[in-house]
Amino acid sequence: MNTLRVTLDYGRTGLSVELPADRVVGPLAIRDARHLADPEEAVIAALERPTGSPPLREIARGKRNACILVCDITRPVPNETLLRPMLQVLQESGLEREHVRILVATGLHRPSTDAEKREMLGDEIASRYRVEDHYGTRLEEHTYLGTTPRGVPAWIDTRYVTADLKIATGLIEPHLMAGYSGGRKLICPGVAALDTVKRWHSPAFLEHPKADCGFLEGNPVHEENTRIARMAGCDFIVNVTLDSQRRVTSVVAGDMEEAFLEGVKFVEGVVRAPVSSPVDVVVTSAAGYPLDTTFYQSVKGLTGCLPIVKQGGTIILAASLSEGIGSPEFAGLFREHKTLPLFMERILGKDYFVMDQWQLEELAKVRRKARVKYVSDGLSAEVLSGLFVEPAASVESAVSEALAEHGPDARIAVIPKGPYVIPTLVG
Repeated sequence: MNTLRVTLDYGRTGLSVELPADRVVGPLAIRDARHLADPEEAVIAALERPTGSPPLREIARGKRNACILVCDITRPVPNETLLRPMLQVLQESGLEREHVRILVATGLHRPSTDAEKREMLGDEIASRYRVEDHYGTRLEEHTYLGTTPRGVPAWIDTRYVTADLKIATGLIEPHLMAGYSGGRKLICPGVAALDTVKRWHSPAFLEHPKADCGFLEGNPVHEENTRIARMAGCDFIVNVTLDSQRRVTSVVAGDMEEAFLEGVKFVEGVVRAPVSSPVDVVVTSAAGYPLDTTFYQSVKGLTGCLPIVKQGGTIILAASLSEGIGSPEFAGLFREHKTLPLFMERILGKDYFVMDQWQLEELAKVRRKARVKYVSDGLSAEVLSGLFVEPAASVESAVSEALAEHGPDARIAVIPKGPYVIPTLVG
């Protein structure tokens, strides 16, 4: 049997696997896009010639203080490359270092460690600037901006709301609920309170068919967090796109919505991978470090391949899971519910809510369509068996079992970079 060797994104090292070559569709990958020779120069140019807004130095002139939102450690954003030119412009515009706050938009994730702040921002910025975390569970640290027509109370971190100059940075990539990350997403959920996120991430939004990867138009999750971000205000964004080796391929800056849509247009041209017909088996990843450190984050690798897996098919996912399941609240959901249908019955009612339940809801969507097998050295087989998935000793053994089940004509789609690719049925 001829085999195909593929390296899946896994932890910091990758995971090399061998698959039967005659069964494989793909590997499905991000299309080639030329990476920028000098990303920092591209940032400088974007700050001077932004989309839909005046240059940053004009916006910053006369401002008393600034709040800059950055992603937490779960996103591979080249923050130092973005921040160095930006901070220089702010200083030249009269904003001294002590009047600039860098706020880590953790959403409802755990706070950053000092080591992570240095990894995210570089030693110089992390040590010289005021770098703080957002705490979504501390309602008293948020300002109420009103309730949207869809019934979402908008509570946003007061440090951001009261800043004279509001800037958001980030990465534009496929997102399992909001269509694409970046832009407005640093504000909601990035610096939103639990009271906001629990309504915005409720089944009323997430069960909508357009609340999915690659959809903006008609996606209520995207529409609602855009509305909330408008309510909070945003003077300027700087977002990047990355290639398969996480090198910067484009920089967009300026108006929160116009610049974001410019970046989305670029991303859509490279992340969609065409597939002619549904497959029986998908082998994928959770995109490696830093995204595959928890089971919670790894679910993103499952949802993205739903469009191409047959009903009753099998998804095999490799993830390091080096930090375990996720938050205590998320882990508790598995102990509290014996089956996914019972869980769905509870959350579709009116009186039940647990933080992070939305990610189990996403897993439930996957399990309604496919079996799921996990390969990981971060969680034991016993623990994985309690997470509504099946443990597997290796990708090869999981593939062998799946092919035995699905028969001699079964086909396997391989997505080494998991959620960074949007597999799309064509024809």
